[in-house]
Amino acid sequence: MTPAARYAAAIEVLDHIQDGVAAEKALTAWARSNRFAGSKDRAAVRDHVFVVLRCKRSCAAFGGGDDGRRLILGLLRQDGISENDVFHGEGYAPKKLTAAEVAGGHPPATDAERLDIPDWMWPLWCAALGDGAKAAAESQRERAPVCLRVNMAKTTPESAIDCLLSDDIAAERHPNVPTALIVTSNPRRVAQSKAYLEGLVEVQDASSQAAVLEWPLQEGQRVLDYCAGGGGKSLAIAAQTRSNVTAHDIAPDRMKDIPVRAKRAGAQIVCSTATELPKDVPFEVVLCDAPCSGSGTWRRNPDAKWRLTQDDLKAYQATQRSVLKDAVQYVHPDGTLIYATCSVFQDENDETIESFLEVHPEFRVVNEKLMYPSAETDGFYFCVLQRI
Repeated sequence: MTPAARYAAAIEVLDHIQDGVAAEKALTAWARSNRFAGSKDRAAVRDHVFVVLRCKRSCAAFGGGDDGRRLILGLLRQDGISENDVFHGEGYAPKKLTAAEVAGGHPPATDAERLDIPDWMWPLWCAALGDGAKAAAESQRERAPVCLRVNMAKTTPESAIDCLLSDDIAAERHPNVPTALIVTSNPRRVAQSKAYLEGLVEVQDASSQAAVLEWPLQEGQRVLDYCAGGGGKSLAIAAQTRSNVTAHDIAPDRMKDIPVRAKRAGAQIVCSTATELPKDVPFEVVLCDAPCSGSGTWRRNPDAKWRLTQDDLKAYQATQRSVLKDAVQYVHPDGTLIYATCSVFQDENDETIESFLEVHPEFRVVNEKLMYPSAETDGFYFCVLQRI
């Protein structure tokens, strides 16, 4: 495919996304119907689509509309690429621009438009992040780095870097998180690398790793990961405590990969349904990494930013309060409850904790932190609650 043909394919995919199709589904459908496209072509189309989704408002402003053609036009204008080099209609390139398309578009008029945040969301974003709101929003416009967690139960960061390099994957130490590596070349090879297959590294954002390192975890503790999902934090906790971790999720299918991941990492993780969780032997630590808007990780899933509504945010808040209400029964009388989200919004973080404490005054906050989205880390919030 020519460069212009790749942009044409991205236009097609973006139009499907605008019609309500999820981004990943739209990209998969395009790839299946265009099997002539090579791996580099598919990667390029995917990159174009995700760059636009991360910067959709500003692209729409520069391009003069939110259909696929105008979004790609806005992207070209932002990147300083000649429109005529893409929209020339030859071969599989997009058709030539109309006079209206050439004349349309304008620079973003507001901070929310320039930084690609919906208008209704911008006050919430600023309230949560204060002086760091603009920098955090700017970071969400960029591609996220691939971060790895070194399994300290098996190896060291230096040895993991050397092992990755043997598969032609370059990585470097994260500047602030001792267990984290940032992949600097060939990230798509990680899943087939010796370091990954032998459980020396796992894919996990640095902010999640930093949070686990701050939690009051000790060897031999009984730990319950109440909203385990795919088990990333269960694995990190098991590596730190060198003890068994119980994983639970309201949707057990989400945990289907945990046994394989645990075996690879040499971790002891037991997956339990709600009926299997023991209530007579409480856990010293219960983690609730609750479902949330994911506002701290939108550069990884930018489609979610534009689909989120105010009603959705209220629904997430209700779910989060329900999760805490259900999970507290498993906390030891002297135990610790940890609440976490990958959101930056106060509605999902501070307000949820305040609501919980009104009902459970026997808990007190011993550590609370909001990690801002940045070039090196996703946004992440946690609150450590100690039962008095």
